[in-house]
Amino acid sequence: MRVFVTGASGHLGSAVVPELLEAGHQVVGLARSDRSAASLAAAGAQVHRGDLDGLDSLAAAAAAADGVIHLAFKHDAMFAGDFDSAVAADLRAVETLGNALAGTGKPLVATSGTVLFAFAGLRDPLTEVDALGAGPRIDAENAVAALAERGIRSSVVRLTPSVHSALDHNGFIPTFVSIARSKGVSAYVGDGANRWPAVHTLDAARLYRLALESAPAGSRLHAVDDEGVSFREIAEAIGRGLDLPVVSIPPAQADDHFGFLGAHTQVDNPSSSTLTRDLLGWKPVQPGLIEDLAQGHYFDAPTTTAR
Repeated sequence: MRVFVTGASGHLGSAVVPELLEAGHQVVGLARSDRSAASLAAAGAQVHRGDLDGLDSLAAAAAAADGVIHLAFKHDAMFAGDFDSAVAADLRAVETLGNALAGTGKPLVATSGTVLFAFAGLRDPLTEVDALGAGPRIDAENAVAALAERGIRSSVVRLTPSVHSALDHNGFIPTFVSIARSKGVSAYVGDGANRWPAVHTLDAARLYRLALESAPAGSRLHAVDDEGVSFREIAEAIGRGLDLPVVSIPPAQADDHFGFLGAHTQVDNPSSSTLTRDLLGWKPVQPGLIEDLAQGHYFDAPTTTAR
């Protein structure tokens, strides 16, 4: 299958591309820079130059492919405080890709997140049947699911807030490591009992491939291994890795300590992947989050903040 992948040179794309190639697929990766293009070519993928704002270019690449995996998101804009424009760009890209594939029966696999539902107030373990009517990024998720009615084998992979591995250089975990290093303590908020689900990058990449190959139209899938690791456990693992004290801070100080991630450190987001495992035979085999933190790669060198 000839697969067009957006976000192909990013954290997750750097695992999805080789996963697809090793399974015998051809990959055409979207690249917005010379560096990304070189990385994709070195991995054995074809290069399609462009970005999420080049809608005609996205449509042409999708129409020429046998399937599409949409991983790209304007994280730079989001972490710069312009979340609304990043969300709007993602929705436009989904609509463009959908229009290009309508009536073909080809697969389109897009990306959402479990934490969106926690921020919307859902507190019970999140399952694949849970859905919201509207909201940031939820509108794109719903648009992808609706493409099943337009002759597209569409599916959405909901990622956990922590997608961890040695490939993760700019996500939440390296950001928390960077904050702990700069503050001299590894902190959690309150009793730290709130839970984060997590998945290893390589396990998530395999789920994207399985979704591309066989997910039924309109599927919502969960890339979840650890259903809920307490934030205190995460802070303790970071403290061990950096040999720093682990402390509790009150909620009122969360924004001062963690910056824009203050609210995220308090979110409770237990999530299940039982239905996804049963549907696609997906079984995570890589280390869980705490075991992965114990391997030390997050602490080998100073990390950068998320972008």
